[in-house]
Amino acid sequence: MAGVSLVFLIIYASVSLALPKGNHALITFSNLAQCILPLLANAGLLLNAGTPHWRRNLFWMLLAMACTLWMVGQFEWTYFEIYLHKPLPDIDPWDVVYFVRGVPLMAALSLRPHLKRGELEFRFGYLDFVQLLTWWLFLYVFVVMPWMYAEPSVGQYTYNYILLINVQNVIVISGFGYLWFRSAGAWRAVYAHLFGAWTLYSLSSLTINVALQLHRYYTGSLYDLPLIGSFLWFALAGVIAYQKRDALDASSGEAIETDSSSTRGESAIPARMAMAAVLSLPLFAIYTLRFSHESFAVREFRLMTVLVASVPLVLLVFLRTYLADADRTRLLSHSERSIENLQRLQTQIVQSEKLVSLGQLAAGAAHEINNPLTAILGFSDLLADDPALPEKARSTAAKIREQARRTKTLVGNLLSFARQVPPERTLLDINTVVTNAVQLRTLDLRSGSVRIELQLESVLPGVRGDGNQLMQVFFNLINNSVDAMESSNGGVLTIKTMRDRAYVIVLFLDTGPGIKEPSRVFDPFYTTKPVGKGTGLGLSICFGIVQEHSGRIHCYNRQEGGAAFRVELPAVLAALPAKELHPAATAAAPASQKPS
Repeated sequence: MAGVSLVFLIIYASVSLALPKGNHALITFSNLAQCILPLLANAGLLLNAGTPHWRRNLFWMLLAMACTLWMVGQFEWTYFEIYLHKPLPDIDPWDVVYFVRGVPLMAALSLRPHLKRGELEFRFGYLDFVQLLTWWLFLYVFVVMPWMYAEPSVGQYTYNYILLINVQNVIVISGFGYLWFRSAGAWRAVYAHLFGAWTLYSLSSLTINVALQLHRYYTGSLYDLPLIGSFLWFALAGVIAYQKRDALDASSGEAIETDSSSTRGESAIPARMAMAAVLSLPLFAIYTLRFSHESFAVREFRLMTVLVASVPLVLLVFLRTYLADADRTRLLSHSERSIENLQRLQTQIVQSEKLVSLGQLAAGAAHEINNPLTAILGFSDLLADDPALPEKARSTAAKIREQARRTKTLVGNLLSFARQVPPERTLLDINTVVTNAVQLRTLDLRSGSVRIELQLESVLPGVRGDGNQLMQVFFNLINNSVDAMESSNGGVLTIKTMRDRAYVIVLFLDTGPGIKEPSRVFDPFYTTKPVGKGTGLGLSICFGIVQEHSGRIHCYNRQEGGAAFRVELPAVLAALPAKELHPAATAAAPASQKPS
């Protein structure tokens, strides 16, 4: 690319020296060359706009936009000199196109693509760009245009225009220089080339403007060589960046901003610039009224410019503030939800750790209990089967043996819960499991005010599961209902079994006081019983057992009073035709959960 640029410069210089001043061929060649050069620069710059990083893409596109704006101005120059065969007017409204080409450059500098930062919101970036463009257009209208419309003056117009252009060029040069010294690696080399290209362009622009004032410049002269060289340099910078794209990614990773205060300060810069832009308007108005020595027409034009510019700038500031407040509200809401989720997760982790500890404790206790329990069971067998003992003693030994076997079964369930022994899945009759659980609990009823009624479906599909675990679930549900009704002067617990499509349903309906928070009853360690009478683990264990059996368990309060638990277990013979439910069973189920 450097060689191609050198060849192009040599050709241009040769044509400039070979053809005389004012020659139409020289004018045509120079204008066409200066229209093509920005396209060449855009091609080199836009090679880098296809990366996954939108900030970097936008940086190169803004640089290309600056070259495009310059090309648009050059088209007008070409139109006048080639098509109309006359020079541009001294006061040209299209000069603003050359002026605003610095705005995309300043916007590109603010992106600082060599830093790997969190992505900015696109809408804020658009607002900042529009605000920057609006303010610079206001500055152009305020400084330059009074000498075009209010009081036409070629000398004053040219002086103010060149002054404003040079100020803009110095800002852009300073920005590229700052990035050059603040960056490292491949990005530093790229910024150095961009700094050199824009410095050459600024010096060329200044030289051409001075030559125009001295009437020494003409289209196709050697004064155009630095200008042509600057666009070729831009193209070269884009090609070099494309060749070093892997190194640019690596150097971006090394330039990660770690200082949070720097990030906060950077995020506040656009807001401060917005305030500065709005606050500058009264200063311009005060200058015009108190310190300006221009004519009344110029001062009136400038005051009207300040008044008109205040409307879009204030609207942009209010829009930016509104969007920023909406974003803060959204972020605050997300933060609150994140904190709640974190607290909930911490609670679940603590409960999980407690359950793990409880399982380990239960496994150890169960192993210790098994040893004396085996001895009790063995000796009770000997006593119960010894014909030499009286009948009463043998009957007592048989009861001891029965309770020892029951205890052994419970210890087995405890070991199964602690994952020390695998559960035994067999084909079960749910009616039998429910009946056994009711019989065990009926033996321990402490009050005659509580009654248990069974309404069992005569024909039910089988359920595959562990009988001891399911009996533990039913026993726990019965026990909770009985305890609740005994604390409220008694009641009736109705247990129903039925078939609902592919599930066997077991309903536990009591007439007790109900449950305060049905949605929380299955949470570990949640209990409404007094301290020392409940651990809050029973229903949590039931929930886990039912889930292990691929079933569901629900809890709700009945409309007529009392609590209801609904256990759904998948039926093995689900292909059996559904039977009509008894009216009583249908009435007992809630409307949202009625069997089909």
